Amino acid sequence: MSDRGGSGKGDGGEAGDIRRSRLSDYAEMSGAETGEAEAPPAPIPTPDPEPLSSDVAARGRHEFAVLLGEFRRTAVLVPLGPDDAPLVADFGGIRWIYAFSNESALARFAIARGEGGREWPYQRLLGARLLDAAVPAVSVPCGVALDVGTEGEGVLFPPVTGIVPEAAAVDAEVRG
Repeated sequence: MSDRGGSGKGDGGEAGDIRRSRLSDYAEMSGAETGEAEAPPAPIPTPDPEPLSSDVAARGRHEFAVLLGEFRRTAVLVPLGPDDAPLVADFGGIRWIYAFSNESALARFAIARGEGGREWPYQRLLGARLLDAAVPAVSVPCGVALDVGTEGEGVLFPPVTGIVPEAAAVDAEVRG
């Protein structure tokens, strides 16, 4: 028996040297090749996920409000494109302005794009200025993507009421 798998035909093996996959070993151990395998166990029923309790939802809203307030008061780095405009990406029908909390986060983003060797000019802006002035200046739905490329630490500030001015919020008509 070989750990390399294959059928023995055209895979470099000698005639009569049958190479098998380790999957065959597992099938033999379970009795699947002889038809002697036991029936698979019945699936264990899982309860439907419980809806978020109002306390959990309220806590989540509060934590996001605190994060949003901190973002609005903090200067962030906004990388600039070749035309000295903020670097953006379009995704899901929304234009996202890239912003980074520090140079290390911007460097991780540059490296992830395969552009770590070039200079990355940036502007330092308050998060509030991005949300209140830059987002409304864009002619399409626009939000801010903070620390993209930083695993587990990125945050999206979508163009919705309570985050951006109502004139730039995509849900303003629904609420109005």
